[in-house]
Amino acid sequence: MYPAETILIFKYSFQQDDSEIEETKEPRIRETPEDITFSAIVNTIAFHPARDIIAAGDVDGDIYVFSYSCEESGNQELWSSGHHLKSCRKVAFTDNGEGLFTVSKDKSVHILNVERGKLTRRIPKAHSVAINSLKLIDENLFATGDDDGLLKVWDLRKETSFMEMKNHDDYISDITIDQNKKILLTTSGDGTMCVFNIKRRRFDLQSEFQDGDLTSLAIMKGGGKVACSSSEGMIYIFNWNGFGATSDRFQVQRESIDCVVPITDNILCTASMDGVIRAVNILPNRVIGSVGQHPGESIEQIVKSREGHFLASCAHDEKVKFWDVSNLHTVIVDDYRKRKKSGKLESLSKKAFGYGPGSGFFADLAEESVEGEENSKSDDETFDA
Repeated sequence: MYPAETILIFKYSFQQDDSEIEETKEPRIRETPEDITFSAIVNTIAFHPARDIIAAGDVDGDIYVFSYSCEESGNQELWSSGHHLKSCRKVAFTDNGEGLFTVSKDKSVHILNVERGKLTRRIPKAHSVAINSLKLIDENLFATGDDDGLLKVWDLRKETSFMEMKNHDDYISDITIDQNKKILLTTSGDGTMCVFNIKRRRFDLQSEFQDGDLTSLAIMKGGGKVACSSSEGMIYIFNWNGFGATSDRFQVQRESIDCVVPITDNILCTASMDGVIRAVNILPNRVIGSVGQHPGESIEQIVKSREGHFLASCAHDEKVKFWDVSNLHTVIVDDYRKRKKSGKLESLSKKAFGYGPGSGFFADLAEESVEGEENSKSDDETFDA
């Protein structure tokens, strides 16, 4: 039988070992990083090209840069900046990850150092009206579009714009460029897409007018197609060498699609006013399912991470959320597959809600998605390719 002193020593030793185990317990690993909550609506977000960092710009003109991690409580604010006087409309990292471009309703362009958040360059009156869109072309060139439909292409070496084109009658909603850095495309609230050759510094073509605003665009099918989203819930598809008229159109839903992001050559994600992020296959046109949601809140922007594993979204709920889209890289939509009319929008991630009959608020969303599939028109059915 042990003496009482020995028992006390054993008891203290066990308590000490338990506390050490608790201290060394590893944090829980999540499927995606936790949501980041802000104090104002976030308009724009961007992933860093080489590190686990995300930048966000809000309606107050503030810029925030966070590191993100799948570890519980792993997201950390690195720095913030309040240089803009009005709402920040777009943020974008440079290809080398050292600089962060921001544009604002205050008509200015800012370039910040990513490591310290220090303002390194400022163009105070880059446009005469609010700037709405931004596209970085290479280490020296970038393009901006404003609320009046004016496009400017800038050269940092000359500290001025070398190309100014006013071919849209309304705000420029989005800008993209081909892999050769030659053909630049813009979409606008006037319902058209414009094509510019920045090598020859000229305007090439304006598309036919479509119903509603054209809100965003993505180059798909290995550069052979361009998909444009609209405020009418439609996706318009253009052939690369046929920008004048659409080759196909696809009704996804009734609400506005405000942003599209390509995930693969065939699949893109759409962000909508109804708060749902949908995965959509292009040709054959199908709504594959739901990636995630900001319930009841309009989504401003979605962006894909550098390795394509995560999708981030920002909405009117003042949150940035992360979604796992890694499974979409292996999805193949069979052209001859019979479309299911089950009234349910399939959940494509663990965090995505299942939408279907009896699911309350989301029941209507499922019905609209099915209607979008039924209204899908293929190249052969309606338009010449």
